[in-house]
Amino acid sequence: MFPTGPWETAIGHTGPMPRKIATADRVGREELLEFVRPRHKATLVTTRRNGRPQVTPVTCGVDEEGRVVISTYPQRAKVANLRRDPAVTMLIHSDDWDGPCVQLDGTAEVIDQPEAVEPLVDYFRSISGEHPDWDEYRQAMREQGKSLLRVTVESWGPIATGGFPPEHAD
Repeated sequence: MFPTGPWETAIGHTGPMPRKIATADRVGREELLEFVRPRHKATLVTTRRNGRPQVTPVTCGVDEEGRVVISTYPQRAKVANLRRDPAVTMLIHSDDWDGPCVQLDGTAEVIDQPEAVEPLVDYFRSISGEHPDWDEYRQAMREQGKSLLRVTVESWGPIATGGFPPEHAD
């Protein structure tokens, strides 16, 4: 059974459905980084040559300087776009689809091999902690020719959750 109206749930119960109130909390840089560090799912927006957006789901971490870091291959469209125009927008997602999220705007730099090896180690640590064999990891990054995107966050929106405006929550 599917919901047929605002008063019926998908499992057939009737009565008012609770309405979650949307939130939009403005935070400072340290609170922002505290929010972003444990969240590794993001949507990266770069600009194509024709001016239209290129939208890519990515896994990200935060380095010790508070920059958002992303591992990639140098042949990817996002890398070509960033070499031409380093402006980025990102949406950092929570694991729950309905969880809080935040939009970040900044400037990206592309770091290629061989300079990317140690920043890629930091990237891995920021997401997964310690690797069982760092020499093996470093060699794999070199062999795969991996690059690192490093985004310096320049501005951000509120940490937001979806839901109803307060005046429509009752």
